[in-house]
Amino acid sequence: MISGCAEESTTAEASPTTDWWEPSAYTYTLESSEGERALIGTFEVTVEDGKVTKAVGLDGSGRRVVKQFPDEVPTIGDLLAEARDARNDDADTVDVDYAADGHPTRVSLDWEENAIDDEAMYVITDYEAATAGRPQ
Repeated sequence: MISGCAEESTTAEASPTTDWWEPSAYTYTLESSEGERALIGTFEVTVEDGKVTKAVGLDGSGRRVVKQFPDEVPTIGDLLAEARDARNDDADTVDVDYAADGHPTRVSLDWEENAIDDEAMYVITDYEAATAGRPQ
């Protein structure tokens, strides 16, 4: 795994340390934890045309989020954009780990080191691209 540093810039389309591009269609499992925010739980996510088209909560928290806040479930690009925004806002911790193929596997954010409940942890598993997704 490669770890991204807080100084690196990230776009929603490409990771800063790899040549991975977010495909327009893929599936993945997201485990979102830490902090006080709506997006807590485990989700099976389907992305088509760059948008979440299906999200299934895999635990009680995930089912609650999908029912009450369905638009809160992000694409992987959204997670990378959140990491980019945290870097731009001088967050104390912004760590992104990548798989061998370049897709992110973990995003860890902490906006203020001494603040309580402002962290976010996203773990990405079971990633499977439906198309190459690389711009021509």
